[in-house]
Amino acid sequence: MILAGDVGGTKVHLALYEFANGRLKPVRDHKYPAHDFATLDEIVNDFFKDDDASRKQVVAACFGCPGPVKNGRLKLTNLPWTLDSRDLQASLKIEHIFLINDLEANGYGIPELAPESIFTLHQADPTSVGHRGLVSAGTGLGEALLIWDGDKRHTPIPSEGGHVDFAPRDDQEIALLQYLRRTLNGRVSTERVVSGIGIKNVYAFLKDDQKIEEPAWLRERMEHEDPNAVIGQSAEDGSSELCAETLRIFAGSYGAEAGNVALKILAAGGIYLGGGIAPKILKTLQNGVFMKAFVDKGRMEGILQGIPVRIILDDTCALLGAAGYAEIRAGEISGHSERAASVLATS
Repeated sequence: MILAGDVGGTKVHLALYEFANGRLKPVRDHKYPAHDFATLDEIVNDFFKDDDASRKQVVAACFGCPGPVKNGRLKLTNLPWTLDSRDLQASLKIEHIFLINDLEANGYGIPELAPESIFTLHQADPTSVGHRGLVSAGTGLGEALLIWDGDKRHTPIPSEGGHVDFAPRDDQEIALLQYLRRTLNGRVSTERVVSGIGIKNVYAFLKDDQKIEEPAWLRERMEHEDPNAVIGQSAEDGSSELCAETLRIFAGSYGAEAGNVALKILAAGGIYLGGGIAPKILKTLQNGVFMKAFVDKGRMEGILQGIPVRIILDDTCALLGAAGYAEIRAGEISGHSERAASVLATS
């Protein structure tokens, strides 16, 4: 069996997988509030507390984490944890443990997805092959490059591209940049606009700087519910002008940044939108604002028109990728492939 983890700023999602005829098969999974635990080890031990039999069958584990991994070690971006694969191996008694960037895990997960887990926002040429880009707006903004080997597969290359400078494209976005420079006391990254954090920033800008009215019912909901969920729902159902304008700016900025990534790697194989936000605002993403910003690159517009844009609907994509990566790396080290063995077992 393979243990996979998707470590985020607010939750840790663990899953146990086995292989059936070469495909990953989920056994069980559980989500944990990250801030309720002092270490990742504690969460893994809780996951296996009543299942010692499964624990003994785990041959490898991989955790996708926010932030750059160097020599098997990283300091998490949004949690006060420092992880080291060697320490985890010793503590958890699992022979092969790997730490990779969370967007890298998502990149490895894309080939594992079922066709119905991907929504096509812009068809372009579905047969085109080449490099891909992955742009994931969630709690923060993650980006990865998926480099085509010219034959069979894409290799995910992690990046911290979400932290590049925010580039406004019109007068309103220039005003947004100036507002954020004041409230953040300095530099503004793209993540400050294109992310869950960004949605709240844009909302505050429209309310406080642009003076769009916040009705009492909306203020009440924003104070007592998840603000991003309220904004998304109220924009999608048309009940709030303020929320609709918030998502319009968000979608335009998201599309512009996705187009930037597409240009940088000439993503003939397509751009994928990951993260938790896109599947929840499909109506907004389909209204044309995202794609208008995506292709609005002057002389390069024709290139962008030919690049497919797809949305990942499966929130276990990073888990699937972490599991797939763990199997590949453990197989390289041990000389035994769990995936290949599962195919042979059914032939």
